[in-house]
Amino acid sequence: MPRPPSPLTAQQLGRLLLRCCSFSSTSLTPRALSSLTFPQSHFFSLSKPYFHSSFSPLLFFQPQVSLSRAFCSQPSTTSHQDQSLLAQSLSSELLKFSEFESLSLPQRLDLSFSHISITPDLIRETLNLSHDAGRTALDFLKWVSSRSPKFELTDEVYSFFVEYFGRRKDFKAIHDILVDGKGIIGTKTFAASIDRLVRAGRPAEALSFFDKMKMAYGLVRDRPSLNLIVTELCEHGHASYAEKMVKNLANELFPDEYVCDVLIKGWCVNKKLEEARRLAREMYRGGFEIGTMAYNAILDCVCKLCREKDPFRLQAEAEKVLVDMDAAGVPRNVETFNVLITNLCKIRKTEDAMKLFFRMGEWGCYPDATTFLVLTRSLYQAARIGEGDEMVDRMKSAGYGNALDKKAYYEFLKILCGIERIDHAMSVFAKMKEDGCKPGIKTYDLLMGKLCAHGRVDKANALFNEALQNGIQVEPKVYKLDPRFVKKPKAVKKEKKRLTLPEKMALKRKKLKKLRLSYVKKPRGMMRRMF
Repeated sequence: MPRPPSPLTAQQLGRLLLRCCSFSSTSLTPRALSSLTFPQSHFFSLSKPYFHSSFSPLLFFQPQVSLSRAFCSQPSTTSHQDQSLLAQSLSSELLKFSEFESLSLPQRLDLSFSHISITPDLIRETLNLSHDAGRTALDFLKWVSSRSPKFELTDEVYSFFVEYFGRRKDFKAIHDILVDGKGIIGTKTFAASIDRLVRAGRPAEALSFFDKMKMAYGLVRDRPSLNLIVTELCEHGHASYAEKMVKNLANELFPDEYVCDVLIKGWCVNKKLEEARRLAREMYRGGFEIGTMAYNAILDCVCKLCREKDPFRLQAEAEKVLVDMDAAGVPRNVETFNVLITNLCKIRKTEDAMKLFFRMGEWGCYPDATTFLVLTRSLYQAARIGEGDEMVDRMKSAGYGNALDKKAYYEFLKILCGIERIDHAMSVFAKMKEDGCKPGIKTYDLLMGKLCAHGRVDKANALFNEALQNGIQVEPKVYKLDPRFVKKPKAVKKEKKRLTLPEKMALKRKKLKKLRLSYVKKPRGMMRRMF
C-alpha cells in the first residue's frame, strides 16, 4: 500500500506560490515576494476544513493559488462576462453551509475576493443567484460594508438587500438593514420596502411603516413618499387602506389631483364601481377635477364587469362613460383607446376593434406599442394571418420595433400553434431570429411539441439540434402524436370474386327457398292465446 504524502512545510508552500505566480502575466516586486512567506499554522487552519484523505495537500491547495490576481498590484477591470463569473463565485460562497466551514463568510470572502472591485451591479447579480442563501446575505452585507475605503454603501445597494429579503418575506431582516443604514437609505430603499410589504399582502404594516419611518429609520415623509405608498396600495387592490390613510393625513399632507385619481383607480382595480363613483362625486364637491387616468380606470372597470355579466352591453355602457368624459371636457388619450380595443378583442370583436383603431386620429391620438401588440394577437387568434403580419409591419414602421421582444414573439407563436397554423408559426419564428431576438427554452419546446404532434419529427429534430448549437439546454421529452394528424393507411379494395356456374345455381336455389318459406303460414298451435 503506498505511503500517504506528508503535508507541505511553510517553505515548500511559499515556493509553490512563487512558481504559480511566475506563470501569471504580472510580475511581482521583491517587496511582494518577501511577503509570500506565511506561518505554518495559518495554512493548516485553511486546509483543515477542506482536507480529505484521498487528496494530497498539493492538489488541495492548487485551486487556492490559481487566483493569481490576488497578488496583482493593480485592480483588474472586468467585463460583463467576468462580472457574471465573479457573481457566480460569490454566490457559491454564500450558498455553502456555515456548519462545515471553520471561517466565517466575511473571512472567506476576504481570502478569496479581496482583489475584486465591487459594483452595485455585481451585488445585485450575486443576490439574484443566491435565492437559498437566507440570512447569510446579512454577512455578505457586512463584508461589503467592510470595503469602505474602496466601496461606499449607497441607497441603491441597501434597496437590493431589502428586495432580496422581501422576496423571502423576512421583514425582521429588513428592519435590521434599515436600522443599520440609517442616514444612508433614501427613496429607493423606501420604495423597495413599501413594495415588498404590499406584495406580501400586509397593507396595515405598510401604513405603520409610513407612520414611523421618520423616527425609526430617518426617512423623510413628504408628498412624493405619500404618492408612492398610495400608488402601491391602489395598484394591488388595497384602496380602502389608502383612502383611510389619505384622509388621516389631510391636515399634514393635503391630497392633490394625482392622489385622488389614483384612489379612484384603486377602487376600479377591485371592480368596485360604485365606490369609485362615490369618490368621484366627493372629489367634484371638493373642487377637484377628475383626470383622464381616473376616467380610463372607470372605463376599464365598466368593460370588465360587462364582460363578466353581459358582453353584449359592453359597447353601450362604454359609450356612456365616453359621453360623460366628453361632457366634463376631459380629453381622450391613447390609453383610452387601448382600454376599449383590449376589451373588444377579449370578447372576439376584432372587426370593431380594427374600426376603432383606424378612427384614433380623429381625436388626435396615435397607437403605441400596446395597441399594435393587442391587435396583432387578436388578428392571429381570429386566423386573419395576413392582417396580423401587416400589423407587425406597421408596428415596425411606426418606430415600435423594440417592443417586439422575446415575450411578444412567444405569445404570437403560442396563438399560431393553438390554431394549428404551424407553418406560419415557423415563418414568424424565422422573423424572430432575423430581428435579433434569441429564442429561449420555452419557444423551442413549444415548436418541437407542436411539430411532433403534427408528425413532422425531422423538423423537430432539426430545431433540437439548433437549440443545442446555440447553447440552449432543451430537455428531450416524449411528445405525443395528435390522432387527427396520423396518416391512415389506404384501404385496399377487395376484388369481387367471380362465381362459377355451380355456385351461381346453388345461390339461386337458396334465394328461391327463402322466398317460398316466406309465404308459408305459421302453425297456430305454436302461438299462445292471450287472456
